[in-house]
Amino acid sequence: MTKPKDLREKSSEQLEFSISEAREQLFRLRFQSATEKLDRPSELRQLRREVARIKTILRQRQDAPAAQ
Repeated sequence: MTKPKDLREKSSEQLEFSISEAREQLFRLRFQSATEKLDRPSELRQLRREVARIKTILRQRQDAPAAQ
């Protein structure tokens, strides 16, 4: 789990890459949960929150120029 402070230090391109990786991993875990037993079911929740954190930071960056 990445802290928001660490995510804010990354560039937008790095965040886009991180979100795509997290979404792919989330897809694999969802597929695995539907077909077989997961080793760590809590990992689904952590990944969903990670994606939400990254999306929030990207959205804040988009809104920042409009606020000025």
